[in-house]
Order: sequence, then C-alpha cells, then structure tokens
Amino acid sequence: MPDVLLYAAIAGLVLYRVVYQQVRGTLLSLRTLVVMPLLLTVLGGYLALKALPGASAAELGVLAADLLVLAGLGVLRSTTTTLTERDGTTFQKGSAITIGLWVLTVAVRIGVAALGTALGVDGSLTSASIALTLGVSIAVQNATTYRRIQRRGLPLADRRPAVSR
Repeated sequence: MPDVLLYAAIAGLVLYRVVYQQVRGTLLSLRTLVVMPLLLTVLGGYLALKALPGASAAELGVLAADLLVLAGLGVLRSTTTTLTERDGTTFQKGSAITIGLWVLTVAVRIGVAALGTALGVDGSLTSASIALTLGVSIAVQNATTYRRIQRRGLPLADRRPAVSR
C-alpha cells in the first residue's frame, strides 16, 4: 500500500508541476528545468536499484525499451511548446498537441507494463521504475527545451521570477 501512495503522490506532483504549468504557461529558469526531473530520476533510480537484484534480463530489456520510447516522447513534447521572452526570462506554453503527447506518454508507460505482464515480465522493477522513467522523459524534454532556448538566444533567469502567467 505505501508504494501505491508514493506513486499517486508522484503522479499528482507531475500532473501539477509539469503538465498543468506547461499548458497554462510558465516562466523558466535553469532551476525549473532541472529540479523536477532530477528529483524524479534520483528517487526512481533509488527505487529501481532496490528492485534490481530480483530483475530478470527480460525485465531489464523492457525497462530499457520503456526509457528509450519515453525519452523520444520527451523530445517530441518539447517541440510542441512555444518559447517567448517575458519578464527577463523565457516563457514556455504548451499546446493541445503537448497535452496529447502527455496522454500518449502515460499510455505508453501503462502499455509497456501491460506488455511486460503479458510476456511474463512483471517483476518489481517494472513498478519500481515509474519515477525513473518519468524523470528521464521530463529530463530529456527539458534538455531539448534548454537547447531550443540556447539556439534562439532567449534569456534564462538564474532563478524563477516571482510572477508566472
């Protein structure tokens, strides 16, 4: 039961901090691009490492495929956001396509877990790696966004401005 509560808390945090803010638009700083994916990846890495001793080679393969697909979706999500200058930093706003790609991201994660179960590859690593796969997907999305910001010469504040609309 505690695992379910942890995953529900992670999902709620990701939905608000990432999806909701991308759709309504948010001011970016290096901190906003790094902190959330770093926390998710570290937490997910820790949970996955705990489950690693019991994992089969097939389960590791499913995890690798999951990470690759979700990283690719992170790149795609980044390309669907608009980046403009506002209040001395970059303002990012998602689109309907961004929302659709987030829905696809969740569906892929669920689908990979279901596929693993259907193939008999449903050990504890599959559920323990949820935060890791989301963290990697968001990290790739934010790294792609950072690269876009740099290419366009947009400003990026050291700290997030107080107002984000």
